[in-house]
Amino acid sequence: MIRRDALDQLPVRTALPALRAALDGPGSAVLCAPPGTGKTTSVPLDLAGLTGEGPVRRVLVAEPRRMAARAAARRMAWLLGEEVGTGAAPAQGWGPVGFTVRGERRAGPRTTVEVVTTGVLLQRLQRDPELAGVDVVVLDECHERHLDADTSAAFLLDVRETLRPELRLVAASATTDAEGWARLLGGAQGAAPVVEATGVSHPVEVVWAPPERPVRPAHGTRVDPALLTHVAGVVRRALRERTGDVLCFLPGVGEIGRVAGELAGVDAEVLQVHGRAPAEVQDAVLAGGDGVRRVVLATSVAESSLTVPGVRVVVDSGLARVPRTDHARGLSALTTVRASRAAARQRAGRAGREAPGAVYRCWAEGEDGRLPAFPDPEIRVADLTAFVLQAACWGDPAADGLALLDAPPAGALAAAREVLTAIGAVDGAGRATERGVRMARLGLHPRLARALLDGAPEVGVRRAAEVVALLSEEPPRAYGDDLAAAWRTARRGGDAYGARWRQEARRLASAAGEPRGGSGAGGEPRSGSAAAGEPRGGSGAGGDGGRGAGAQLTDDAVAGLLAALAFPERVARARRKGSYLMASGTGAELAGAQAGGGHRPGSSGPGDGSGLRDAEWLAVAVADRPVAAASARVRLAAVIDEETACAAAPALYASGEEVRWSEGDVVARRVTRLGAIELAARPLTAPDPGLLRDAVVSGLRREGLGLLRWSAAAVSLRQRMAFVHRELGAPWPDVSDAALLECVEEWLGVELGRARRRADLERVDAGQALARLLPWATGDAARFDELAPERIEVPSGSRVRVDYGGAQPVLAVKLQELFGWQESPRVAGGRVPVLVHLLSPAGRPAAVTADLASFWRDGYRSVRAELRGRYPKHPWPEDPSAAEPTRHTSARLKRG
Repeated sequence: MIRRDALDQLPVRTALPALRAALDGPGSAVLCAPPGTGKTTSVPLDLAGLTGEGPVRRVLVAEPRRMAARAAARRMAWLLGEEVGTGAAPAQGWGPVGFTVRGERRAGPRTTVEVVTTGVLLQRLQRDPELAGVDVVVLDECHERHLDADTSAAFLLDVRETLRPELRLVAASATTDAEGWARLLGGAQGAAPVVEATGVSHPVEVVWAPPERPVRPAHGTRVDPALLTHVAGVVRRALRERTGDVLCFLPGVGEIGRVAGELAGVDAEVLQVHGRAPAEVQDAVLAGGDGVRRVVLATSVAESSLTVPGVRVVVDSGLARVPRTDHARGLSALTTVRASRAAARQRAGRAGREAPGAVYRCWAEGEDGRLPAFPDPEIRVADLTAFVLQAACWGDPAADGLALLDAPPAGALAAAREVLTAIGAVDGAGRATERGVRMARLGLHPRLARALLDGAPEVGVRRAAEVVALLSEEPPRAYGDDLAAAWRTARRGGDAYGARWRQEARRLASAAGEPRGGSGAGGEPRSGSAAAGEPRGGSGAGGDGGRGAGAQLTDDAVAGLLAALAFPERVARARRKGSYLMASGTGAELAGAQAGGGHRPGSSGPGDGSGLRDAEWLAVAVADRPVAAASARVRLAAVIDEETACAAAPALYASGEEVRWSEGDVVARRVTRLGAIELAARPLTAPDPGLLRDAVVSGLRREGLGLLRWSAAAVSLRQRMAFVHRELGAPWPDVSDAALLECVEEWLGVELGRARRRADLERVDAGQALARLLPWATGDAARFDELAPERIEVPSGSRVRVDYGGAQPVLAVKLQELFGWQESPRVAGGRVPVLVHLLSPAGRPAAVTADLASFWRDGYRSVRAELRGRYPKHPWPEDPSAAEPTRHTSARLKRG
């Protein structure tokens, strides 16, 4: 029997008439409803006609998480007075409300409202773009901007435009960019209607509870233990100051475990809720307590779509964990960031779902305004390999025809296409191959799909599926960093992870063993099964892991091969104990690597160092790069050998001549490489002249023109050329370092053709080469000595060198040699006066002038008075302008 009282109390029901009108009119709408209004549970039932109002329609509800999908379906079934079935499907079929998540399906022909994850919706759209039989699709919690949700919305809008204009579409959220979604859903016909529902009027008091002392900002997956201790203290404070259950938001499973340990001994039941928690634990949390006060430690899975009964207090750590990709290094990892203001509002709303409540925010009020307004859309920051494959299978390889709120970054798209091309999922034009379509239907990341499809014939379907299942959900840290050892632990383990792993392994074994197009290939199990069936072997596939060549491989070898197939650019060879170089060129370090000890499969674990530390080769499955670290940190890897590495990464294997500038000289070798890893090398006796030339030029550009021989004459020539260029411009060449290196082939081409090593460059006369740049073709070079003379003849007959190294040319000459000279010399065609440095008979500076006539008239007397007594043997006439110039003493001058 329908629970009318519960339905009528949901505030969203006041918005249902407007929502129905929007769907009957334009056919799409944005529904904005605060937490607790019933948008997730009441709206689908009403649109399906299950509450007795309106026509009966089949409604598909897409949730971002499996936990939310199960909970929403159970809540809707409860509102109808029914239950979502468990165990085998009943003879009469499933009831009006069901759900489908990866590995579990509770729906059938009688199901009118089906709740699915966005990943399942994508798979369904790829197999059946028309969504035959579906009348309405509700995209719930669209504000979270998960990549699958954005992609699903784009595909659905494409379907509405080209195949099924009558398909109704609702984007629902408690906190969202309503205007953006309205424009997206409305398309060319104008913005879709925005329907708003008034929320529950239970007030939520905000308590600011920052740490007393500064804590280190989170980076990577590391959170300062001091902050977690503070969060635990705030939970204890909330238990003292408030009534009701406490819901505490933390970024990840590790932090939940740490805070749970800090809360040992509190007078409350401490529960842990996250995506990896067993379904029965999740259900128990959502079912409410039995009178015992509870503290629920949760990740962001509890932000939306779920009501945790009894919660009156929220403690918010202010952190969230999101995917990030380092495209330059090919590393993807979860990163801890500050939660957005939208997420903080969502979290606070959990405290006011049933009654007035309070939220304790573990940051200062002044910081709140500096938080990002919304979380970053995954499409901007995440790995786009799966997205690009989905787009290619949809028929839009460039993804430029998809209606998306945010365009995917060009660099991330290029990186994704490179990966997909390498694994054969797309062709040269980016179109999905038959193999790529099969990969997309496995419900895996394309890398893991490649490992499963290529690994199964080598090691058997069952073993391949087990390892890939292990890679699809990173095992707990307690399993260690050795993939093979983690595999054995999962086989033995009776924990929640082990149960999920076995279920996923069965699903993948069935999907990989199915004929193409079979029901198991889509990532959805058959109705009524908790998994997609038992592994089925095939001819040559070693379905039981005991036939063919794969039966001869150890677990360590199988784990290594599968990891290498999934991540070929991460095969790595040791540089030193615990330190590796991956084929991508990124360094990698084992956590806790120690000297001594050998590889002991299964021995790695927290605090023991790494059991991989003595391996020569590794296939790195999971790695991240801590902030400011030069190398990646290995979190999960398997031991392999060189043969396996080369077999898994044939596209990276190359052999050829390598002539380059390295460590200060030309290195010419024949090298065999696997990406950045050098496998073998031998010297080249006759390297290609073009490669040699390129290497020498590279050395010059890297180390500078100082590699050449710069005699005093060469330096002088360059200074004179620089002076003429500065004063007169074209056609006189620029001879700065940057300009000379830019046109090095033009003036140094002859010498470059003969140079084979650094020593050859050191013998090159830079001045002789530099003279080639003078404008000989125009005839101007003939005037070079006139415009910038190397030497100037002074009245004594001496030819004195001009220094062009400064801002103005300088002529340094003894004062007596200039007697009778009335004007300072000029260069550059008379444009620039030469600065005369007048020297004493001992060659020391006596005066500086650019105007000799003025010096003779005004300055000479003081210089004469000062120096005549020091140098009495030299002439010091009273009228220097009329005196005879000389290089000699007075006595020598008299002798003639």
